[in-house]
Amino acid sequence: MNTLQVGDKVPDFSAKDQDGNTIKLSDYSGKKLIVFFYPKASTPGCTAEACNLRDNYQELQEQGFELLGVSADSEKRQGNFKKKYGFPFPLLADEDRSVINTFGVWGPKKFMGREYDGIHRKTFVIDENAIVTKVIDKVKTKDHAAQLLD
Repeated sequence: MNTLQVGDKVPDFSAKDQDGNTIKLSDYSGKKLIVFFYPKASTPGCTAEACNLRDNYQELQEQGFELLGVSADSEKRQGNFKKKYGFPFPLLADEDRSVINTFGVWGPKKFMGREYDGIHRKTFVIDENAIVTKVIDKVKTKDHAAQLLD
């Protein structure tokens, strides 16, 4: 798993959001972007994380950030997740894992003694020139915005 690191330039990517719109990295050119990867829509940890970002969205925006959530869920699943919790940011339905692989967040995981491949919960902060300025590996799902607003 070759994860993007601080200082790396993010290759342009595109994927469909929950409504089937194509979203590209270049859409955010000149803006600071937070891309958060989560394993599965509507699961407890992912819900806590996304709701915490939603609740602090205005503050993140005031600091110049746009947000983008990414998982390998279908558009329908992402749409339901967004609608149910009223997220003000798009969720990418990266079913072919192209964005996930661009950032290098797919790989072996352990859960309750079982090993399997999946999405690692990681968040990347990208500057106006598509350079990674921060990588958060240990995401605190209930207090994630604080990790970004430091």
